[in-house]
Amino acid sequence: MPENRPSGYDRRRLLRDTAVGAAAVTTAGLVAGTPARATTTVAPTGRPRPGAVSFRWWGTAGWRIDIGDRTVLVDPYLSRYDTGLFRNAFRPDTRLTVAGDVVDRFADRAENILVTHTHWDHFNDVPHIAARTGARVFGTLTAYHLGLAYGLPTGQLAPVKGGEVLDFDGYTVEVVGSLHSRNPSWSMAFPGVRVSRPPQPATIADLPEGDTLAYQIRVDGGPSVFFMGASDLDERRLTGLAPDVAMVASAATGSVADYVPRLMAALDHPKVVVPVHWDNFETALTNPPTVAATDRARLDALIAEVRRVSPRSRVLVPEYHTAYRF
Repeated sequence: MPENRPSGYDRRRLLRDTAVGAAAVTTAGLVAGTPARATTTVAPTGRPRPGAVSFRWWGTAGWRIDIGDRTVLVDPYLSRYDTGLFRNAFRPDTRLTVAGDVVDRFADRAENILVTHTHWDHFNDVPHIAARTGARVFGTLTAYHLGLAYGLPTGQLAPVKGGEVLDFDGYTVEVVGSLHSRNPSWSMAFPGVRVSRPPQPATIADLPEGDTLAYQIRVDGGPSVFFMGASDLDERRLTGLAPDVAMVASAATGSVADYVPRLMAALDHPKVVVPVHWDNFETALTNPPTVAATDRARLDALIAEVRRVSPRSRVLVPEYHTAYRF
């Protein structure tokens, strides 16, 4: 560790290693796909203790974070309809739809929604949830303009670029500039941005990537947790974050060089690593998650690589809707 790092960094890392080291995470059988679970901490009344925070995975890169009686969502995509993507029959003209009964049941409240990028499997349900709950939507300028296209008021839309550290009186959200993953042709589906308000989107192709962000939530008296929505990174922007827990997107292809080694080093080898974006997100949110064979292989490869380059990190493979507390 360089000697010129501030003492606050060392203290934060010590607190991180002590607090998160106490979280019991079972890692047996992960390569075979058995989900690991963190222990839960519940007050005698059965309600989370004051200040307790729980994390529930909603598939893809989606999360519900409950901080006491307050809720933050990350990339909430619950509608999960068929585009042909997992049948090698992808249809870019697939109509955008919202499964209102499912979305409303699980996303019953939210004060903030954090959007990593605006592809349909991250943004599709965001306008519906924001309109229903009054949640504030954080995202790129593209997310801002798409929100306007859906009729959300400007007061609910908060454009961010990366570098912001936002205080919500009990937790902070640090916005981190990031990159989207690449396909085998070193490109991506639906690249582009929206620099002004477009017509309301009708098909999945109307929701471009729109630049990509990551987020780190730091809860007062609790953990710091890093969230990715796509499997690429600019490690220079990650330096110093040192999260307790990292929600890490499974690599889509091998087009990003040294993805896991660079990511683990840039994040200072988190105590807990949680793979995301490995499930078939066009199937129902029922456990065990449905996994395509190629994605199963990528998940296994991610787990093996984390163990190789960051052997002190614990790997937790999540199940849908399960409350994890670190």
